[in-house]
Amino acid sequence: MSRAFGYAAITKSDPLVPYSFERRDVGPNDVQIEILFCGVCHSDIHQARDEWSGSIYPMVPGHEIVGKVTSVGSAVTKFVIGDTVGVGVFIDSCRICKSCTQGEEQYCDNGETIFTYNAKYKDGSIVYGGYSNQIVVDENYTLKISPSLNLAAAAPLLCAGITTYSPMRHWGVGSGQRVGIVGLGGLGHMALKFAHSLGAHVTQFTTSLSKEQDAKRLGANEVILTRDPEVLKKAAGSFDFILDTVSAPHDLGQYLSLLKRDGHMVLVGLPSESSTVSAFTLAGKRLSLSGSIIGGIAQTQEMLDYCAEHNIVSDIEVIPIQIINEAFEKVIKSDVKYRFVIDMASLKDE
Repeated sequence: MSRAFGYAAITKSDPLVPYSFERRDVGPNDVQIEILFCGVCHSDIHQARDEWSGSIYPMVPGHEIVGKVTSVGSAVTKFVIGDTVGVGVFIDSCRICKSCTQGEEQYCDNGETIFTYNAKYKDGSIVYGGYSNQIVVDENYTLKISPSLNLAAAAPLLCAGITTYSPMRHWGVGSGQRVGIVGLGGLGHMALKFAHSLGAHVTQFTTSLSKEQDAKRLGANEVILTRDPEVLKKAAGSFDFILDTVSAPHDLGQYLSLLKRDGHMVLVGLPSESSTVSAFTLAGKRLSLSGSIIGGIAQTQEMLDYCAEHNIVSDIEVIPIQIINEAFEKVIKSDVKYRFVIDMASLKDE
């Protein structure tokens, strides 16, 4: 075992505090990683505060991890000491089911996907995440990060990036299509970048006209103010694909009405409350309403390579870990453009 240090939620009602804990020994197939940067995802807040229920404490959040390999197991073949690597939302799965063998480990048919935190290893011990100085991960669930990327800005690619990239690849977003993005936050700004890069005509939906210039900077061809019913009426039936990134309860029907026949709307935001959709809305134009979470290891690596080729990273604000609780409150208020990333060098100041 090796000693690790980070920040943890001890209960759902407490702020995150400094926390010392044990990491497992480096096994034959493991790599040990010095964590350089870790993104702050809204799901970190949901889980630290048990807003999705079932949280495990003490909890060290963080699943947008970028670091350097400091040790490798005897059987490791994919990495050497000094490699720049990433760890995303999960660190193991059953490995034998149809989903796992087809590169869709996030949908493990046996329900054995082990998430990077708020989870337990197969031996029952708690899995601690990336708000810490180091982590030990199986090489098969570790990702290669191009050193050509800004490493701090690459960290959110491990969740926000793959969460938006995966559905666009699955539903074939590309040139000639009209694509709408709902929500301009950590997920939405990455969705704009990917949709633009893939050649689509991209529209940002927003309730605030003040976001227009930033949306266009990030890749939007146009911005539609959703509070204007006349504008929405003119746009009805004109979109091939809409990606909804909003994590708060909202009306899905107004966006479904904007789709063409056989159009797709995909939810990647995860509101804590359920939404109601009329069957008539879907049946009237043979629409599809779907959901998507992250991507498998192979697709996440594909996304990282794509980002390196096209120089795509997240827009970030780098923070020391000592202000993580203030950062949580700002994320809730959408007071960040567009992702906080913790500089783990700040842990040395503790």
